[in-house]
Amino acid sequence: MERAEAEAVYEQGRETVVAVLLELSAQNALLRREVADLRERVAQQEERIAELERRLNRNSRNSSLPPSQDPPAAPERRQAPPSGRGRGAQPGHSGHGRHLAPLESIDAVIEHWPARCACGHRFSETERRPVGTPARHQVAELPSIAVILSEHRLQRLRCPQCGAVTRAALPAGVPAGAFGPRLQAAVATLAVRNRVSRRDTTELLRELFGAQLSSGSVEAIVSRASAALEEPYEDLLGHVRGAPAVNIDETGWRLRGGKRTLWGALTGRAAVFRIAEGRHQREAKALLGEEFSGVACSDRWWAYDYLDAERRQLCSRAPGPRPHRPQRGPRRPEAVRRRRPRDRRRAVRSLGRVPRGR
Repeated sequence: MERAEAEAVYEQGRETVVAVLLELSAQNALLRREVADLRERVAQQEERIAELERRLNRNSRNSSLPPSQDPPAAPERRQAPPSGRGRGAQPGHSGHGRHLAPLESIDAVIEHWPARCACGHRFSETERRPVGTPARHQVAELPSIAVILSEHRLQRLRCPQCGAVTRAALPAGVPAGAFGPRLQAAVATLAVRNRVSRRDTTELLRELFGAQLSSGSVEAIVSRASAALEEPYEDLLGHVRGAPAVNIDETGWRLRGGKRTLWGALTGRAAVFRIAEGRHQREAKALLGEEFSGVACSDRWWAYDYLDAERRQLCSRAPGPRPHRPQRGPRRPEAVRRRRPRDRRRAVRSLGRVPRGR
């Protein structure tokens, strides 16, 4: 506004001056907000530019990038002066190769004789008199494995006295199903212990042993193995519950695509595992039992707080003050926003609003 315009407004009276000042104040506030937004945008652009420049300047000397990904403008790597030694192990090095197995563990020894000399002479069988110690070369190989398919024919005989027809019964060592105990054990090991899917288990059995099984047969074998192990599992669980000292812990687990918790109770000679829905206190009680009277060694997870101090041993940790860790879950005073702040200054200001855990 020029001076002449200001004097003209002044001559129009008090109300006109007040209206003009209010309008100028509103415009000033609007401009301040725009300037603040522009400053924030400029700060974001500067941070973005700095990040891009940092990425462009990365090479194998200032980051974990391999030398093969260095840009053309990257400085050359400093080469150490040659030492005069060749590459690889030096003379006198003991080596770290595979050691030969002792002779008593060898299943078969196969002798190999040279057929001819470098001069062209052919060796005969009468000339096979060894000179010095032979070179030893050992090969480990699996035997040819194939499923043995046997047919048990239960014959029928007619009694000459009463005329009744009697059919033979299966011997005690022959299973009533279509699969033997060793094949069922291999199926349970692959599907349960090694966590191979049912479809992949059928593929492995077909490729390794030549056995044709369907996914339903694998599931039936696993179910029968589970039922057969129920009684030994209960005996082992009772042994662990009656032990004077037990180590107990839990960890995340996935079962059929869902989240579960794997609980474990271990003694010096036995271990019992249990898959449960969560990490709640009731799962710890279900594993240790209501009448557990030993000492449980555990971490500081709250599910073990129901144990008396006399029956609980906390896991040892390094000496010194315990680092502060904010609480997670429903016990935390309030939720923390997990989205990334728009700039560093806002990130620094947000740190002061994170509640401290107890």
